[in-house]
Amino acid sequence: MSFFNLDKILDLDKWQEVQDSLADVTGLAIITIDYKGKPITKHSNCTTFCEKIRSNPDLAKMCQRCDSRAGLEAVRYNKPYIYLCHYNVVDIAIPITNNDKYIGAIMAGQVRLSLAKTIPDLEQIFYSPTSLKALQESKELKHLYKNIPALDYDAILKTSDMLFKLCNYIVDESTSKNALIKQYQANIPLEKVSTVNTAPSLEELPPSLHTSNAPFDPPKNNKLLPALEYIFNNPHLMVSLEKAAQLCHISPGYFSRSFSKEFNTNYTAYTNKLKIKWAKELLTNTDLPVTQISDELGFNDPGYFIKIFKKHEYLTPGLYRKYISTPDSTSI
Repeated sequence: MSFFNLDKILDLDKWQEVQDSLADVTGLAIITIDYKGKPITKHSNCTTFCEKIRSNPDLAKMCQRCDSRAGLEAVRYNKPYIYLCHYNVVDIAIPITNNDKYIGAIMAGQVRLSLAKTIPDLEQIFYSPTSLKALQESKELKHLYKNIPALDYDAILKTSDMLFKLCNYIVDESTSKNALIKQYQANIPLEKVSTVNTAPSLEELPPSLHTSNAPFDPPKNNKLLPALEYIFNNPHLMVSLEKAAQLCHISPGYFSRSFSKEFNTNYTAYTNKLKIKWAKELLTNTDLPVTQISDELGFNDPGYFIKIFKKHEYLTPGLYRKYISTPDSTSI
């Protein structure tokens, strides 16, 4: 996954909904572009004038040139860039960066300045005789131009600052989440995660939360069976190697060697891995607090549980629940 492609970072369907809401609240037209100036969302709250202009392929190219240039100016200043388009309409380019690299921009505006206060000296980012000629020769465009909403410059400044902080926060959070998931998947195969938020069946949970026995493959060495049955039927207990050996009526040393030969790992590593597997089931299928899950699985110290979980899964139980075990965990 490239973290420098905005459409790879954001879930564009969800982002479109956010963008539409922001346009409704601010009264601005908003569109999101990539670093090349190409739109990656549909226009939200686009004025009738701008819709008419953008429906003309030649004039639309002028709009895209304005967007592209303004985005670069915004990232050069690292703040919202307020300017005049090729029709002297006020627009705002809000840069979106990732690791100090420009990956796109939020283009907002399509307003005229209110004459209530002094009009600032804004740069016309792109001069187009073709655009101005089209306006002069069309009564319809002149009428639509007069109906473009007007905003006070101070309101434009405050709104642009809010959009700058909000949009970059959302992108940073989504980037961090995607990077965490990618790192997790690179270190350990990600188990199939439920994508439907439904109540778990009893069989999905460790037996401490239901009465049925937890299934496991019978060992080739039947002498180990009593210990395994006890472990799986009592996940709320920490069963020591000595206790397990006692249940099997063999010495701890013989039990340890037999267990390692059977499972190709030592007893402690096996039981820890089993506890973490049950912990992931609880994190995915319940809303139990991490401290309660720790207690359910026999960990006397939640800090030790978190340490063991992080050793196996490369992230804490809280982050696992937030970024891995929940549906739609790949992007915003």
